[in-house]
Amino acid sequence: MVDATVSDDMPLESEAELLKRPAPMERLVTVYGGSGFLGRHVVRALARRGWRVRVAVRRPDLAGHLQPLGTVGQINPVQANLRYPASVLRAAEGAQVVINLVGVLHESGRQSFEAVHQFGARQVAGAAREVGARLIHVSAIGADADSTSLYARTKAAGERAAFEAKPDAVIFRPSVVFGPEDSFFNRFAAMARLSPVLPLIAGGKTLMQPVFVGDVAAAIARAVDEQATPGTVYELGGPEVRSFRELLELMLEEVGRKRLLIPVPGAVASLKARLLELLPNPLLTRDQVKLLANDNVVSPAAIAEGRTLAGLGIQPTAIGAVLPDYMWRYRKAGQFSKPEEA
Repeated sequence: MVDATVSDDMPLESEAELLKRPAPMERLVTVYGGSGFLGRHVVRALARRGWRVRVAVRRPDLAGHLQPLGTVGQINPVQANLRYPASVLRAAEGAQVVINLVGVLHESGRQSFEAVHQFGARQVAGAAREVGARLIHVSAIGADADSTSLYARTKAAGERAAFEAKPDAVIFRPSVVFGPEDSFFNRFAAMARLSPVLPLIAGGKTLMQPVFVGDVAAAIARAVDEQATPGTVYELGGPEVRSFRELLELMLEEVGRKRLLIPVPGAVASLKARLLELLPNPLLTRDQVKLLANDNVVSPAAIAEGRTLAGLGIQPTAIGAVLPDYMWRYRKAGQFSKPEEA
């Protein structure tokens, strides 16, 4: 079974090997948004490859959990806010590579889609150009300038900003990312613990291709090591394409809970989402309802052109190899019960 908390494409080292590892090289990469779900896996993958990692975040005092992922002094959190270009530029100074991982799933206060995905992406790309660093930008499958979803439109705008500033940028579009701290399986498992029913937005027919967070981090690390084609958009998906309904059924089987899966038309879901948006951390927004109306899978063109995990030499990790490692917490008796007994 995969250790989902630390797994990437490199073998684990023993304590003795870690002690023998040479001091970090004089190569510096700046990772914006490196303290989040994907960020901690990216930081770890880069540290294992000998990079010095500067983690640019709004609250560096809350990023101390990243430092044990490398050797002493190898990982350094610094303050940067995408709304303030001077702080973005300062964080990029001296870096050979700049990575933009910053993104939000819902808007909150000044953290709007335009501010983060569009304006912020432009600032990071401009900083990379200013200091002469290579740029790696993480977007999302579904980024589309013509989408009805503001999230998807601003993601597309962020990609344009990246290429305008750095035509040789490498862009990654992951599908739904899963792993220990994900916002997909964890969210619905938490709902299943309290609610007798789970909603199937758009009838549960939307297709998804969940990708393991360790695989996404490995792809980014390979791009940092110049193993990706400059000026290319890669689409990252796992080995399985499942419907929204199938993913919820898989989650319920793993946590050992039986719940009614009720199809909810888009219009009804939007009405419910209008109320849920009033919560500090809404379970569903109207914009997410729009996103769920479209499939979230790797395109045939990306597969044919090798713009995938396989094209980067990475074997995608199956959902079943990782999900049990963190879904046990939602079983009735936690780790002391098997799924069929929960």
